Amino acid sequence: MSTLLQKGRYRARQSCAPADIAAALALRARAFGCDDGDALDAICTHILVEEVKTGRVLCCFRMLCLIGSDLAQSYSAQFYELSALEAFDGPMVEMGRFCTHRDFAGDADVLRMAWGAMTAYVDAHGVELLFGCSSFAGTDTASYLDSFAMLKERHLAPSRWCVRVKAPNVFRYAAKLRQTPDIKRAMRAMPPLLRTYLMMGGWVSDHAVVDEKMNTLHVFTGVEIRAIPAARKRLLRALAG
Repeated sequence: MSTLLQKGRYRARQSCAPADIAAALALRARAFGCDDGDALDAICTHILVEEVKTGRVLCCFRMLCLIGSDLAQSYSAQFYELSALEAFDGPMVEMGRFCTHRDFAGDADVLRMAWGAMTAYVDAHGVELLFGCSSFAGTDTASYLDSFAMLKERHLAPSRWCVRVKAPNVFRYAAKLRQTPDIKRAMRAMPPLLRTYLMMGGWVSDHAVVDEKMNTLHVFTGVEIRAIPAARKRLLRALAG
């Protein structure tokens, strides 16, 4: 166990211990409504945000360090063709299974601890690309057309890093949508995690995967650490400190 930071009522720590993985899986099952454990849980580092007094886990996510030749091991590689990213020159980490306890979903301090812990981990490992799958709840694309139109207009991946279609059921929003997005509606419907990635200069795939098992639509998301705006970097490092 390694404590990354502690402030007030909460602390964030990283672990690969079986008991901590079990605690993360239990929180994920409540948050996602299904048992989503997989083989990657045994090789990932799990970040837990917990209440100091009780030890109750309030937020969790997992990190998998990779280099370009390892990308096939990632969760994202099950759904996206990632060969373009094999040329990325620098350490990468896949961040996944981010969730919060329903009673603390609106607690800004819990989320600050999570982002502070993520920043501390990224800095400690010299990570240059953070990536993963960002999910919209449900599989009804009509509910998110403004969000997808905004992603097409402002946030598509650079052509050199563009991931290709691999999953059998996808929504090719960049090719299909012609509408001008209503930005307010787009941001209201945007998942909070994806919204944060975008504020860090993140980019997304040109299609969304329709994941019936998890009852989500998700887009591949990348954040190049060196491209994060300076003001945002200062804020994140302040949280990590």
